[in-house]
Amino acid sequence: MALILSACGTHKEESHQSHSHGDLQEKTASADIMPTFLDGQMERIRLVYQIAGQAADLLQWIPCYCGCGESAGHKSNLNCFIKEVNQDGSIVWDDHGTRCGVCLEIAATAAKMKSEGKSDKEIRNFIDDTYKEGYADPTDTPMPA
Repeated sequence: MALILSACGTHKEESHQSHSHGDLQEKTASADIMPTFLDGQMERIRLVYQIAGQAADLLQWIPCYCGCGESAGHKSNLNCFIKEVNQDGSIVWDDHGTRCGVCLEIAATAAKMKSEGKSDKEIRNFIDDTYKEGYADPTDTPMPA
């Protein structure tokens, strides 16, 4: 977990786009370079974005239960933080997670469970069981193999 929690780089690229659903997106050269929209955010939020950058392979299999599937077209919890990972390693970040406790909690829980040795499927089942009642419908996220 220490690697996941390590400090991020200070170099940033400026590439902002605002979208109709209100989310701001910004491209950086890699997952090690945090978007500028995190400047001034609470440390916990910045930390979960760092985790999301390191755990994209996991979060793509984890649904979000905040309603963002319908409101923002998200396909998984990953999209609350990262719109896309490009072939050149650059990242298009999404600021949706800066405003949503459910998104942050799901990502942090999933990463913690992964660091404890849980499989992607075990993590997915735990998240589904935890959020199946009292939350919005999940994103349409495929089940990990």
